[in-house]
Amino acid sequence: MEMTLNEKYTVTTGRVYLTGIQALVRLPLDQQRRDARAGLRTGALITGYEGSPLGGYDLTLARLGQLLQTHHIVHQPAVNEEGGATAAMGSQIVHLFPGARVDGVNSVWYGKGPGVDRCGDIFKHANFGGTGPQSAALILGGDDHNCKSSTLPHQSDFAYVSAGVPVLYPSSVQEFLEFGLHAFALSRYSGCWVALKVVTNLCDGGSLVEVDPERPQIVIPETLRDGTPYQKIQDTTFL
Repeated sequence: MEMTLNEKYTVTTGRVYLTGIQALVRLPLDQQRRDARAGLRTGALITGYEGSPLGGYDLTLARLGQLLQTHHIVHQPAVNEEGGATAAMGSQIVHLFPGARVDGVNSVWYGKGPGVDRCGDIFKHANFGGTGPQSAALILGGDDHNCKSSTLPHQSDFAYVSAGVPVLYPSSVQEFLEFGLHAFALSRYSGCWVALKVVTNLCDGGSLVEVDPERPQIVIPETLRDGTPYQKIQDTTFL
């Protein structure tokens, strides 16, 4: 049986070995597959600026051009963090333009902590502007608490809170995938951008992870993005 190195991104059921960076590369691929199974025509935009602990993220993506194209994913590195964040913000209004070829865009911005600081105004406006009805926006923020490769230690949680951005903090490579897929679902449901806090020991490390089309199982609350209320509370004083 012939095997290829790309099977870590294409195997849909079973166990695969992934580094942290590779798991973050696989994440938008898995989200695109989920959307396709749900009958959605979505595209994905990955943009940002390199920097440890995400220093190899753009290089790994660049090696997978054909695979990304097959899943309707565009990887466009930015000349700086602000340019990438602005591009991701623009992708969230694709539904406002006639003749759009997709129902929505799953956007991923990547950068290290100082880049999060530089994009504070953009993230705040983007988050309050919201995501498209079938779109989602994920921030991959690399934090260097120990100042391993930075002039200053940084912790981006406070910047996210200031912008009203929910934060998920994976503690394993497995959770890069599971928290990441939850982040996409949360962003699409709530309209918020969602941050995934990633740190050096996980990005540089690796482990066996379980993959399955139904993992994780994500339960969407009964309310809808258009404001349709819960049937159960229609008679309460809140309405």
